[in-house]
Amino acid sequence: MRATPAGTEIRDLNIAPETPRIAITIPCYNEAVTIAKVIEDFRNALPEADIYVFDNNSTDNTAQIAADAGAIVRCEPRQGKGHVVRRIFADVEADIYIMADGDDTYDASLAPTLVELLKKNHVDMVVGVRAGVTEDAGREGHAFGNKLFNRVYNTMFGDQFTDIFSGYRVFTRRFVKSFPAVSAGFEIETEMSVHCSQLGIPTLERPTPYGVRPEDSHSKLRTFRDGFRILGMFGLLAKETRPAAFFGLIGFGLLMLSAVLFAPIAWTYAQTGLVPRIPTLILTTGLGIAATITAVSGLILDSLARARLEAKRAVFLSFKAPQW
Repeated sequence: MRATPAGTEIRDLNIAPETPRIAITIPCYNEAVTIAKVIEDFRNALPEADIYVFDNNSTDNTAQIAADAGAIVRCEPRQGKGHVVRRIFADVEADIYIMADGDDTYDASLAPTLVELLKKNHVDMVVGVRAGVTEDAGREGHAFGNKLFNRVYNTMFGDQFTDIFSGYRVFTRRFVKSFPAVSAGFEIETEMSVHCSQLGIPTLERPTPYGVRPEDSHSKLRTFRDGFRILGMFGLLAKETRPAAFFGLIGFGLLMLSAVLFAPIAWTYAQTGLVPRIPTLILTTGLGIAATITAVSGLILDSLARARLEAKRAVFLSFKAPQW
């Protein structure tokens, strides 16, 4: 803005917008083998960015190596990636946030490209889709899990994403500061994806190379343990975001079970006029009542979920849209 002789103000359209502050955030647990290289690669890719390493109770010297490499090191004592991401989003101040793992499997040289995609397309999250992850993720179990969970996600929440588990993401400030993270572990990426799908937050995907860990570096994923946790998160998020469908499906299942048990009773009654299975009849009646209560509860909770959705949308919109 500048003042004219008459005292009025006009906007100078030639003034360039302020350069956004960029923060590179790296959640870490026992990544002493790779963390120095990851920091160096990101510094070469984006020398103007601040690099934060959040150590999650590492038992090796990850934190010291990261500090020696010039990163800003913070610690999160609660174990689990979800706790670390929640701490990052609460403590780090920036305009653009880049999140990547410390295991040197993501290509840091593509960080400027992901940032430009975020800025030019005016989206709030860019996901670096891991090329070939469903074919070879280090283990056959992980590859199968990626395929399965992405299909389940697309069925339940929509086909906005093709790699819901990617840890390579770029965010705007308004996404970071309005995201109500509740997950504790690796399911945090799933929660981010559902949040975007639910609120209709604009996102973009970009294929990125997915590397292999060095031989002396070990994955923290546990195929079955983390798989069941992610399935549990799917169920929890379905209950929270789509209660009518969630409880309606349960109610329908109870109703079908009641109908199957009641069918022979009805057949016997039609043939003989007698009801020989009184306990079964009581059970089928109870199941029918439970099915009705479950379905009605889903409808009531759906109204509450819509109110929560409006509140989360209002919080998201309360943050200023990026000006670049």
